[in-house]
Amino acid sequence: MGTTPQASQRMTPEQRRVAGATMIGTTVEWYDYFIYANAAALVLAPLFFSRLEGTVASIVSFATVGISFLFRPFGAVVMGRIGDRYGRRVVLIITLILMGVGTTLIGVLPTYATIGVWAPILLVFLRVVQGFSAGGEWGGAALMAVEHAPAESRGKFGAFPQLGVPAGMLLAAGVTAIFAAALTDEQFLAWGWRVPFLLSFVLILIGHYIRTRVEESPVFHEMEATKQIETAPLATLFRDHRSKVVQATLIFMGNNAAGYMLTGGFILGYATSRLDLNAGTILNIITIGSVAWLISTWVSGVLSDRIGRRKMYIIGWVAMLAWLYPLFLLIDTGEMAMVAIALIVFGAVMGLSYGPLPALYAELFPARIRLSGSSISYALGAVLGGAFAPTIATALVGAFNTTIAVSTYLFLLVAVSLVATITLKDRTGTNLYLPDEELKPLKTDETPGPMYDP
Repeated sequence: MGTTPQASQRMTPEQRRVAGATMIGTTVEWYDYFIYANAAALVLAPLFFSRLEGTVASIVSFATVGISFLFRPFGAVVMGRIGDRYGRRVVLIITLILMGVGTTLIGVLPTYATIGVWAPILLVFLRVVQGFSAGGEWGGAALMAVEHAPAESRGKFGAFPQLGVPAGMLLAAGVTAIFAAALTDEQFLAWGWRVPFLLSFVLILIGHYIRTRVEESPVFHEMEATKQIETAPLATLFRDHRSKVVQATLIFMGNNAAGYMLTGGFILGYATSRLDLNAGTILNIITIGSVAWLISTWVSGVLSDRIGRRKMYIIGWVAMLAWLYPLFLLIDTGEMAMVAIALIVFGAVMGLSYGPLPALYAELFPARIRLSGSSISYALGAVLGGAFAPTIATALVGAFNTTIAVSTYLFLLVAVSLVATITLKDRTGTNLYLPDEELKPLKTDETPGPMYDP
């Protein structure tokens, strides 16, 4: 692990604006994404797939959650190219608008009973828009935060956009729980589920206002000043950095697959339909689990600055592997106290392998193809991991009638991520400004770049 210059730990006003903008904007983006997962678990099957029956309708409903993941790589390619050529900031604004429009339109979409087969077709189309947006948004937010950070605090700064994901989940679960508790089942099914989607319009205005008031990444400014803008980032990425893309993809796969048990609606759907537990109570527990996820995400990001990204990830994977079987065994008791323990600990474990991700990705790829590399690796990891994890988990429970099958499926994916992490060279503290193919550690007397302003 390279040494880093000693810079002030105090955040500048611009760094505070960037941290707030990346966190708040990402919170809004993922609120939109997660309320769909909650709706898939609770209402989409009877409203949009009423021609199907029982488990099949639930599987198809969860499949619409996964379909959007297939379009994340497309969003990553398009937005990665835009971000590497025209800047990180423009990506943040475009993706936020796309996600907000898609989510708001779902809130006014007629159901199957009203327009027939066009209802699920339009639903899937809008879900694709969400997936495209999510595929491009994360990389832009992550790099804006990390590239504004002092070298010794990249894990801390990179944790801010990561906090937006559990915060979005927290907000989505909380809003859904409020309406599920305040309304009768009939009212919630008739119109109550739409309100969380429509609230997105207000949130998107707030997020847009904040994101338009931050400065472009200093790394991108320096790339412009030294004429190092990459004209074909995707070709360069896959020609010269294929192994890094594979490593980065597999590292994210395990966390995303496990995380989508909570965020993708599987646990909510399983607890309410198979165990007949109260939806409002389960949503409240998921909300508390999201708080645990948020806290551990922050802690792991900060801790990775001290012990290194690789070591932090290995700790996170070992903890997750240890908890995957107890997780579902506790849920299967049907006792709310046991379910709460299961999900709170699970949320805390998820954050350990999530907080350091922006810093790890930023230090892995050279500046000129960094957004493309980060976004595509993140999107591909999501496809292999969480895309159809709720669908696969639902099918496994249906086929084997036990959640042990789900734990085993997740265990295998996380084990692959652990192996990929072990093969990774720790680049904590490397110079993000270098145009060279291989990033190098900073020397103790070296400043990160001409644009660096601690």
